[in-house]
Amino acid sequence: MANADQIFIQNCKYILENGISDEGQAVRPKWEDGAPAHTIRVFGLVNRYDLSKEFPALTLRRLAFKSCIDEILWIWQKKSNNVNELNSRIWDAWADENGSIGKAYGYQLGIKHKYAEGEFDQVDRALYDLKNNPSSRRILTSMYNFEDLHAMGLYPCAYSMTFGVQNGRLNAILNQRSQDFLTANNWNVAQYSILVHMFAKASGLEVGELTHVIADAHIYDRHIPIVEALLKKESKEAPILKINPDVKDFYQFKVEDFVLEGYNPNPFNFKHKIPVAV
Repeated sequence: MANADQIFIQNCKYILENGISDEGQAVRPKWEDGAPAHTIRVFGLVNRYDLSKEFPALTLRRLAFKSCIDEILWIWQKKSNNVNELNSRIWDAWADENGSIGKAYGYQLGIKHKYAEGEFDQVDRALYDLKNNPSSRRILTSMYNFEDLHAMGLYPCAYSMTFGVQNGRLNAILNQRSQDFLTANNWNVAQYSILVHMFAKASGLEVGELTHVIADAHIYDRHIPIVEALLKKESKEAPILKINPDVKDFYQFKVEDFVLEGYNPNPFNFKHKIPVAV
């Protein structure tokens, strides 16, 4: 059984069995038909993925592998906040008429800051320190800028990364304030695992462990039957991640430089597409 499947199954069961429903409370998200989107939720999930042993792609259903990489490149490499520079439509609901999601995500990573060593944005500072100060305990990024929250289409969900190097391996902690567990869990895990791989390659390091900390982990009311159906699926073998060995520069990576070999997930045959609350 793929480790990503084991963790997903354990987490889903934990949320369904121990979560608290917000039914009857006023909630912000709504379904497409205007009905309030209620959840069953838990606070404080922590999961660990050893990227040196396995790439954490879910096999219970197919991961949209190329799209999740495209989004992480849009945020971290392009440092963009415009959906017209993204190849999927996942951010359209939060964009204005010009395609902007405001001062969110990639916008925050692209802001330049002055340091003793020079002027860097958050991504370049992290890459600089991984190469020049790998023993540092200060290598982190954060997109949760309180000064700019009012100008964001959506407050950042996955908002900070902390990096640490031990024995030549790059470890990372992803902090996430909120997660729609069915639609976003494996998407976020996979794309930030790819980010760790890219940072490691660009810094001459091996990959280590990704620790994922989720504050509010929830399953939406209309997702519960889909989750219950997924939990009955049989887990397959984890795929093998292949990365173009010729790319060493973080800014040269492209979606096609990443391939999952032996990826044979279960078909997703739920009668309707997964509804997304906005």
